[in-house]
Amino acid sequence: MTEVLEKLTPAGRRVLDVAAELFYGQGIHAVGVEAIAAAAGVTKKTLYACFGSKDQLVTAYLVERDQRWREWLRAWVAEHASSPREELLAVFDALGAWMERADFRGCGFVNALAEIPDPDHPGRSVVFEQKRWMRQYFEQLATAAGAADPGEFAGSALLLCEGATVVASTDIPGAVQHARRAAEVLLARSAA
Repeated sequence: MTEVLEKLTPAGRRVLDVAAELFYGQGIHAVGVEAIAAAAGVTKKTLYACFGSKDQLVTAYLVERDQRWREWLRAWVAEHASSPREELLAVFDALGAWMERADFRGCGFVNALAEIPDPDHPGRSVVFEQKRWMRQYFEQLATAAGAADPGEFAGSALLLCEGATVVASTDIPGAVQHARRAAEVLLARSAA
């Protein structure tokens, strides 16, 4: 899928940008290819020539969203933290900053997973890989921060991160801050 993204024509780029906005904002099933093509100013034929199917367009959307999140998260953490411990906790601060962006509607990956019940849909593996990456990233940061069991900590941190995202999407304030404080307590116990 990465090759497809790298070789997008300008029309394909418009299709993917429009699809990403509509899928996240309205839901994958609520948005048809006709609406995407019309909003992108292309024909359905062009959309299918670029992506082959709506399933492949959904997959491209998820792959690109994952790439964008990873790059943004790493850069944000590097810019806002100066020690391994701060880097680990900065993931929660980054999540809070991401949520402050306009039109936050929860985790795009969890939202997509809820709409893709077919276990063979190629988008599901993108969602699972994104969550595995987040766990691995937490484990890497926990190792550097001196956690006694980085894998155990990473599982807990991912749970806190995902839970905060869900709670925040229900418009309950302070979810990320609560999750960050819980992660801080777990890290202190783990390093002791």
